[in-house]
Formats: sequence, C-alpha cells, structure tokens
Amino acid sequence: MSEELEQANQVYNTIIDFVTNYSFQILGALIIVIIGVIASKQIHKLILKILLKNKFDETLSGFVANFVRILVVVMMLIVALGKLGISVAPFIAAIGALSLTAGLALQGSVSNFAAGIVLVITRPFKIGDTVNIHDVYGEVIEIKLAYTVLRNEDKEQITVPNKYMIGDVIINSFSYRVVEGSVGVAYDSDIPKVIESIKNILAEFEVLHSDNEAIIGIEKFNDSSIDIAYRYWAPTSAYFKTQYSVNLALITAFNKENINIPFPQREIKLLGESNAH
Repeated sequence: MSEELEQANQVYNTIIDFVTNYSFQILGALIIVIIGVIASKQIHKLILKILLKNKFDETLSGFVANFVRILVVVMMLIVALGKLGISVAPFIAAIGALSLTAGLALQGSVSNFAAGIVLVITRPFKIGDTVNIHDVYGEVIEIKLAYTVLRNEDKEQITVPNKYMIGDVIINSFSYRVVEGSVGVAYDSDIPKVIESIKNILAEFEVLHSDNEAIIGIEKFNDSSIDIAYRYWAPTSAYFKTQYSVNLALITAFNKENINIPFPQREIKLLGESNAH
C-alpha cells in the first residue's frame, strides 16, 4: 500500500512540476493555435471577397482562399510546437517525403489540377462556348479544376482532363460552329443568280449567327460543273439539324428556279471507227 501511495505521489509531483515549468508554454501554444484558427477564417473571407469582387472564377477563388487558410493554420501550428520546445524539423522532413511520394503516385491528377488553375486564370473559353479539342467538340457546360465537361448536339456528355486543354490546340467558336458546303451547277447557269439564291435561302434561317455574314462564292471549276461554296455559322446545339435543313431548302429552291445540278459527264471518242467503214 505504501508503495502505491509513493508511486501516486511521484506521478502527482511530476504533473505539478510539468505544469509549473511548462504551463506558460502550453498556454502560449494554445493561444497561438486559437489566434491562427480565427485569423485563418478572417483571411479566408477577405481573400474570397477580394477575388470575387475582381471577377475571378468562383472555383479558383475558393481554392486559393482555402489554400491560404490551411497555410496560415499550419504556420501557426509550427510556431505553437516551437513554443513547446518541440523540434518541427523531423515533421517537415516527413511531410516532404510524403508529398513527394503522393506527387509521383498522383502525377496525372496533379497535372490536371495545375492545368485547371491555368485555364481559370487565362480563360481561353467560358461556359457556353463551343470548343474543339483533342478531336472532340462540344458546348462547355462545366469547368472543374481537374476536368472540363462538354456536351454535343446528341446530348452526349464528354469529360476532358484539363491537361489536354493546356497541351493541345483549342478552337473556340463560342456558341456557334462554321458549316462549309458546296454545290455544283451547270456552266450555262446564271452564276450571280445562283449566289443570290443561296444568300436568300440562308437569310431565311434566323438561327444562324447574325454578326458573321455568310460567305458565298465560286470555289472551283470542274469538268462538268462550277462549284459554288458557302460558309455560315450554325448554333452548336442544332448544328447538323440546321445543316440538313439548309441543304433541303437549297435543292428545293434550285428545282423551283430551274437551276441545273449536272451529272458528271465524259465525252468518249473511238479512234479508228471512221476507217472501219
């Protein structure tokens, strides 16, 4: 019984000595951590407010604000550990080793996040634009830090990792795509009349881009026809529908106006036929 009391007394004395010697350090460390947490929240709100006020992307603004908040808390924790006399060098070394390992394991994901930040800062496109990237096209419906989501006319959702958005050529036609077509007419056709007819047909489609005027002209001279080319801007959400409707309207107008679309022709001469007679 006396031994147990003696051990309890030793523990009590140790606790008293510890509190006496380190109470101020512990109190100071706690105050530093509390101040760090409060300060990080205020800094988070301030940075987020400034970025949004300057019309920065909402996703990037939240990412930057959260990163700074965590950074402030980590810094204050390091100061608090130092106040207790605990060396933080081993912790920093361990964190560095873990970061390196995680970076190597998640290299693809990290590159996607980095590319996403670059996209948000440079803004090569925005939600609602039509982009052609990595052999796919579609309307941008969502931009995340790791990937970008497109949607085409068939309502297919296409997810493109952001590293392809940075490392490839991006064609941004905003909310429209250009349609290129041509039609061959006979050489004896009234070419200005044909061009005017195509122009009038395109003017009937209100969905076409009003700011970019359609371009119509002679593309080339073939053996049996003159090719009239035309280019116009159709909305991405109805690209093929508009193209097919325009083609139907063109052939209907040509038939009505007696504009001839000739078949390919070849003139063949048989040499020696006259000598045979």
